[in-house]
Amino acid sequence: MMMNKQPEIEVGILAEKKITFELDGNYGLPKGFRESRFEASMLNDEIELTAADGTSLKGREFIFQANSPADSFLLEDVIIGIDFHWEQKENQRFRGDLKLLVEAGKVRAVNRVPLEEYLRSVISSEMSATSSPELLKAHSVISRSWLLAQIEKSKQLKAQSTVYQTSAQTDDELIRWYDREDHTLFDVCADDHCQRYQGITKIISDKASQAIDETFGEVLLLNDEICDARFSKCCGGVSENFEKVWEPVYHSYLTKVVDSEDAGTTCVDLRQEEEAEEWIRNSPPSFCNTSDQKVLAQVLPDFDQATADFYRWQVNYSQEELSALIRKKTGIDFGEIIRLNPVERGHSSRLIKLKIVGTKRTMTIGKELEIRRALSESHLYSSAFVVDHLDEKEGIPQDIQLTGAGWGHGVGLCQIGAAVMGEKGYDYQAILKHYFRGAQLRKRY
Repeated sequence: MMMNKQPEIEVGILAEKKITFELDGNYGLPKGFRESRFEASMLNDEIELTAADGTSLKGREFIFQANSPADSFLLEDVIIGIDFHWEQKENQRFRGDLKLLVEAGKVRAVNRVPLEEYLRSVISSEMSATSSPELLKAHSVISRSWLLAQIEKSKQLKAQSTVYQTSAQTDDELIRWYDREDHTLFDVCADDHCQRYQGITKIISDKASQAIDETFGEVLLLNDEICDARFSKCCGGVSENFEKVWEPVYHSYLTKVVDSEDAGTTCVDLRQEEEAEEWIRNSPPSFCNTSDQKVLAQVLPDFDQATADFYRWQVNYSQEELSALIRKKTGIDFGEIIRLNPVERGHSSRLIKLKIVGTKRTMTIGKELEIRRALSESHLYSSAFVVDHLDEKEGIPQDIQLTGAGWGHGVGLCQIGAAVMGEKGYDYQAILKHYFRGAQLRKRY
């Protein structure tokens, strides 16, 4: 079904007790306000809006409407890379409308913007201006598809009378997945939890804009439904099934893909422990197995390029470090960690369930992001890892080594693999066909 025109979307930028922002252009202002610089603070369950000249107003919602495409606003101290190793604050500038809402005792800043304008920022934020045109076009299609699929899903969830569940817990098992259903007051957030969106803070490259224009309105479809297209940094050689990472719903276009021209380079079944161990401890050829800095620079921003061991990596913990870390991240005191035992793996060898055996408590956790969060101060690169319990004393390992594969959840398009494909001469249609089996490329508006 064709849409008449591109939709406008709402992006949640940040939520704080107090935010500071400045308007640039011909924005509509609340009655009595003339200044362009403001503070918005929470006061007794309401937002107190205060201009630079001291004029103030209280309310539950404020909207600053842009009156021209050139109007923009600056938000100060926006956190990017939330909970990741690159977390930092920066001032960011956005085009479009600014909406202020009350959310869980904080002021939530939301940017209302045309979808294609949003994509220009996403592609520029996720990709480098040095990226090949075909990679940029492929990413434009999947980012557009993912966003429209989320909007459709939100409509469906609102129409349902049942509460959407993202976790299941018993006394000895906690299974939780994280998706954008966390957001109810806007369509998507601006961070990696959804898609990295930084407005016009970064220079939007001509190449990224051209990729958006050349794929304008194009999405991936299956049976006339927009595909919930996903992507991650590096699949590690094989991509993962959607249902292993997020909600238990099978999508035929988000299943195991061997990231290689030769599908025979993979083990038979990486869900089997022996096969997974051999796969992870070696470095088999694949599109994303590259150390070519020219290619990596297309996908990895400056703060990610310091990471050189994304395809295969190791992390080492002492017993004291690991037991304290798991206690801090899960809120559960396992005592000393005796074993980290694999319970279930996905098709990419990623752990879907991990049993933590301690001297005080034993519990199984999942899915993959819950595992990654429990075993790192930020996020472990992936849950595709094997464990060596070293230097045991009275049955307690004194050192624990994780040897892993890939970076991210591994579902859908592998950004590094797709960058390599682009350099090898594959066009964007071929890249999409490789990662999203059976999906069709169609113009939606």
